Amino acid sequence: MTAQQILAAITKIGLVPVVRTASAETALLSVEAIYNGGVRAAEVTMTVPGALKALEKLADKFGDKLVLGAGTVLDPETARSCMLAGAQFFVTPNLKLATIEMAKRYSKVICAGALTPTEVLTAWEAGADVVKVFPANAVGGPKYIKALKGPLPHIEMIPTGGVNLETAGEFLKAGACAVAVGGELIDAKLIKENRYDEMEARARQYLAVIAKAREEMAA
Repeated sequence: MTAQQILAAITKIGLVPVVRTASAETALLSVEAIYNGGVRAAEVTMTVPGALKALEKLADKFGDKLVLGAGTVLDPETARSCMLAGAQFFVTPNLKLATIEMAKRYSKVICAGALTPTEVLTAWEAGADVVKVFPANAVGGPKYIKALKGPLPHIEMIPTGGVNLETAGEFLKAGACAVAVGGELIDAKLIKENRYDEMEARARQYLAVIAKAREEMAA
């Protein structure tokens, strides 16, 4: 897929599940569960032990049926390793221009982390396809996204941190092109109790919330 197609797919889905688990095995099972729940995107964070192996296995298993990303990518070297393992997009918690440059060099999508208006604009001007606003909940949630979109309406934003079933729709209405959801979807308790069917059901709930918000926005 081209960078444009990857970005369009993420925006259409409207949800990026952040897979931050205690093992590569549980990361794989979690991605399978959300995939079965209809979510065709996943971000495996580099904090997962054996994360690169997990990316390779997921890329082999799902191919183009899943938009596969790498999260917590702190530097360009990690971005390159993730790319070779099969990641199609990268998510960073911080703003590092060299990582954006690496992604652009290979025509991959990068969602660069930023928080302040200055960081958001710097990330965008450096070539970020989307700006990950993190931690969104700590600075006002949907109201903060709405405030940022006022002077920066042309910048695509994905809020992360504190996004749940109650707030996901509000973030979209505030101007986010998609939302990223971590522990509220990839729930450590469900994983520990092997209740992946519940994770699958929760994935469906998120998609329903996103569809409802978009219908209301279009009305």
